Amino acid sequence: MPSLTRRLTAEALGTFGLVFVGAAVVVVNGGFPNSGIGLLGIALAHAIVLSVMVTVTMTISGGHLNPAVTLALLVVRRIDLASAGAYILTQLAAAALAAVLVKLLFPANAVRTAMLGVPVIASSVSLGQAIGIELVLTFFLVTAVFGTAVSPDAPRVGGFGIGLVLLFDILVGGPLTGAAMNPARAFGPALVAGEWVGHLVYWVGPILGGILAALLWEYVLLPRTPQRRRQTD
Repeated sequence: MPSLTRRLTAEALGTFGLVFVGAAVVVVNGGFPNSGIGLLGIALAHAIVLSVMVTVTMTISGGHLNPAVTLALLVVRRIDLASAGAYILTQLAAAALAAVLVKLLFPANAVRTAMLGVPVIASSVSLGQAIGIELVLTFFLVTAVFGTAVSPDAPRVGGFGIGLVLLFDILVGGPLTGAAMNPARAFGPALVAGEWVGHLVYWVGPILGGILAALLWEYVLLPRTPQRRRQTD
């Protein structure tokens, strides 16, 4: 296994890339209406950057890039507590740094218009509904993690199976909750912009959805190897 330093560096790099591109594309879309990006463009940008960043980091750190993924893997004992804590702190710090750079590098008017890419809950969506939407969307995301990266029978598609989940998740949930599915993706821009309305949604929903997916895969869907039989029997 790579050293913790290498793993944390990979997590920082991957999370930084995800949050920088994710926040930046929302800023450009909101600040430049004629850019033609739209919801589909935002979804594609998130999907592509996550696909690439997971692929380039997965052999070093596992390519979590998301506190909800890390906690899901912790619950089923696929990462130890100390490493999980270090991963989450690193992910949050990298997300904050990415948001700082978006604020510094992009036009101030565009940043203000898009609130630095902070995910927003639609006025017609209740807090409970928002949590439920983020829960279901993250359930799909963590399902992809287990089905394409954790499973010993996983197809060799790198992180692209995981990244593609963001495409359909954002198309469905983007107008409703912003479809963060990642506490770090919400935290970095919120911290720098000072926008905390409904922020709890982006922790509770993704964490619960990730844990539910992890439990389903660990105890029902993954093949029961001799080692797993000893752990669960």
